[in-house]
Amino acid sequence: MKRGSIREVALFAMLGAMIFAAKMAMAQFPNIEPVSLLVMLLAVCFGWKGLYAVYLYVLLEFAVWGIGLWSVCYLYVGLILFALARLLRRMESPLGWAALSGCFGLLFGALCALVYWVTGGWAAAVSWWVSGIPMDLVHGVGNFAIALVLFKPLRRWLNMLKTKYEKRWVP
Repeated sequence: MKRGSIREVALFAMLGAMIFAAKMAMAQFPNIEPVSLLVMLLAVCFGWKGLYAVYLYVLLEFAVWGIGLWSVCYLYVGLILFALARLLRRMESPLGWAALSGCFGLLFGALCALVYWVTGGWAAAVSWWVSGIPMDLVHGVGNFAIALVLFKPLRRWLNMLKTKYEKRWVP
C-alpha cells in the first residue's frame, strides 16, 4: 500500500474501530477482552503501520471514557505488546502467542502502575498494582484463552484483508 493512501487510511480506521467495538461487545465480562490479541495481530500482519489502528483505538477510548491517570498507560502498554509481537512475528505456535498474551494480561497492572509511581511514588504504585492482582489474573487467563482459540483464524483473515487492500481495485 502506498503510504497515506485512501485505502490505507480506510483500512486502519476500520481496524482501530473494530478493536474498540470488540472490546465494548465484551464489556460485560470484566477484563476479558480481545484487544491484546488484536494488537499482536496488527503487529504481525501489518508491521509498524498497524500502530495507526492501535492508536485510533486509544483515541476512541479517550473520547468515550475521558482522560485520567488510569488512561495514560494506554499510551505505552499497547506499544510494549506491539513491539514484543513484532520481535516474535515469525512465531507460528498458537500456544506461544497465547502465552505472550496471557503474560501481558498478568503484567498489565504492573505496567500501568508505572503511572502511579511517577505521580505518587512507590507506595502508590505498589498499592495500586497489588489491589488489582485478582483482575490481572482474570485478564491473563482470558487473554490466553482468546489468543489460543482465535490467533490462527484471525491471522489468516487479516492477511487476506491486507492482500485485498494491497491490490488495485479494478471495476
